[in-house]
Amino acid sequence: MRLSQVFRQKECVFSIEVFPPKKNGATPESLYPTLEKLAGLSPDYISVTYGAGGGKAGLSTVQIAKHLKQELGVEPLAHLTGINSTREQVAETVQALQEAGIENVLTLRGDICPDAPRSKDFFHASDLAAFVKSKGDFYLAGACYPEGHVESENLRQDVENLKYKLDAGVEHLVTQLFFDNARYYRFMNLVRKAGIQAPVQAGVMPIVSARQVQRTVALSSASLPPRFTKMISRYDGDEAALFDAGIDYAIEQLRDLIEGGADGVHLYAMNNPEVARRVYEGIRDLLPEAKA
Repeated sequence: MRLSQVFRQKECVFSIEVFPPKKNGATPESLYPTLEKLAGLSPDYISVTYGAGGGKAGLSTVQIAKHLKQELGVEPLAHLTGINSTREQVAETVQALQEAGIENVLTLRGDICPDAPRSKDFFHASDLAAFVKSKGDFYLAGACYPEGHVESENLRQDVENLKYKLDAGVEHLVTQLFFDNARYYRFMNLVRKAGIQAPVQAGVMPIVSARQVQRTVALSSASLPPRFTKMISRYDGDEAALFDAGIDYAIEQLRDLIEGGADGVHLYAMNNPEVARRVYEGIRDLLPEAKA
């Protein structure tokens, strides 16, 4: 099913992101038990990130997406990045997606990796989107940044740049994680004023461990509202309490977004089915049924 149909049927779409196993020697199959648990939460789709380094890294993404669709009956959104890939490598992954019956693709430029050669074919996500669209009738999604992309001069310029993605065939957008809903609402006001009417899903990541604080928060460009920083400070050294507090914070954030009219919410659950379950239970009363 193309995700355009999902957005027509639901006032607020609910989805979850997973990533291929990263440990040395880990296979895509090792993620299957997690996928089964996530499928039990009835997400409208599950997105599958792209392996690091480009090249054939996308084949594990294809395998996981295929399992979701064919074995679990969950619509997948396969990520595809272009920054370290050639046109030939992307074409190979696109062919594998087609053969697996995958219709939905999230096209991303990808993060710059100093240890990997940068592609001369895909400088921007819009370049990749246009290329994928030329290879098949895919539904394309793209990324957006409520606080602006780090390489943009300002937020207004970043919003204008989104139009290049839409012109290349992108039909809906998923935000980078954020912790301050006021930033999201300000961004959405600029998006709609710019004439962009594509659905925008709000991406939220529950922070449930000190490791996440050290890595995700430190590396993220997302601003940290006082209430969030107080939570981190209060439960420093108490992992169990931070786990519960982080989930509660994400639930409150998501409930506000749903009640505030977000087109959808996207959960960055870090392959943790318990986190996903707890969050889902905290918001499911607000998730709408499909429209008649």
